[in-house]
Amino acid sequence: MNRKLIRPDLSEVKALQASPRAFRAKKPVPPEQTNAESFYYLKQMTNKTRMVIMLRDGEEIRGVIEWYDIHALKVHRVDAPNILLLKDVIKYMYKENEDKGSDED
Repeated sequence: MNRKLIRPDLSEVKALQASPRAFRAKKPVPPEQTNAESFYYLKQMTNKTRMVIMLRDGEEIRGVIEWYDIHALKVHRVDAPNILLLKDVIKYMYKENEDKGSDED
């Protein structure tokens, strides 16, 4: 019994191997830092925007952000001493003028 060996064309094999790799192009890794936080703080500092900062314990701090770093904010307050707030104790913050619209109900 004679068996005939059937060999595939090598160009077909190479085309099949190359095509899945073309579709598996890796997505670029997203950046670790978007600089959105820095942009927001710098904008509020240059405009001297009055901010309301709510702390995790419910206390409300009102003032202007003087400077910031990776762990803290320094807030200038008119009616009270300046304060250095660690970012860990901040729940959220917003512009003081956004607060006035809700009081007029």
